[in-house]
Amino acid sequence: MDTGADRMDDSATNEISLIDLWRVVWGGKFVIIGITGFFTVLAIAYALLATEWYRAGALLASVEDQSMSDIRGQLSGLAAIAGVRTGAGNSSRSEALAVLRSREFARNFITEFELMPVFLKEPANSKEQPDMRDAVRFFREDVLHVGENRDSGLVTLGIEWTDPVIAAEWANALVKRLNDQMRNRASRNAEANINFLRTEMASNNVVALEQSISRIMEGEMQKLMLARGNEEYSFRVIDRAEAPRIRSRPRRTLIVASVFVVSGILSLLVVFVRSAIRENSATSTSASV
Repeated sequence: MDTGADRMDDSATNEISLIDLWRVVWGGKFVIIGITGFFTVLAIAYALLATEWYRAGALLASVEDQSMSDIRGQLSGLAAIAGVRTGAGNSSRSEALAVLRSREFARNFITEFELMPVFLKEPANSKEQPDMRDAVRFFREDVLHVGENRDSGLVTLGIEWTDPVIAAEWANALVKRLNDQMRNRASRNAEANINFLRTEMASNNVVALEQSISRIMEGEMQKLMLARGNEEYSFRVIDRAEAPRIRSRPRRTLIVASVFVVSGILSLLVVFVRSAIRENSATSTSASV
């Protein structure tokens, strides 16, 4: 059964503990100030001297042609008989995004704009010189950022670079290059299918089969027409990339605040550990005496 005296003793013990902690902190105030100040100054210097990066982004919407989807659905069985593929097609969003994220697409873009010396600085003392693989990895991991909203179907293509104007130019150039590549690929496939169907039609005398092949060829002709006449073949540009005014990184306030908090906690731990070591040493000395 607790008594009033026991509660008073517990209260006194807690009060003494808090007072002891405060004394330890106050006694190590110079250590706390020194450690926290040192790392905070380093964080401020890094935040001010670090390279500024800017992100320019273009907002895209997938181009879905419903008429071609209907044609593919109606003729899929006949196309299978003739040996022609009329599946999702090159205009599908998933395929276009896969091409955009591919190493080959990055390699061609780097080669066209001659970005190897821009992305990679050759080290002075290194036996292994950087090559295209390093440039492609740097571009895909640090420069190119692709985001997809599955609910709305919108795609954000972002380029992060030290020059905001160049970042916007690259982003818009990537969108155009992607649409051109997907359009040219669709044109080649449609032309190959049309040539195949013409050959099959010339070699068959069955009227029903000729009619089926003619309907498939009509669908391929429409695909070819859309590919040749539509510059925004895979993605329609909703909002072109513009040179940003605000940097994306470094986030100076966040860096300094985070380092200040972490270094403050670290300095407190140092003070408490040092105080505990001193108390253990004093206790050991008293016991030996």
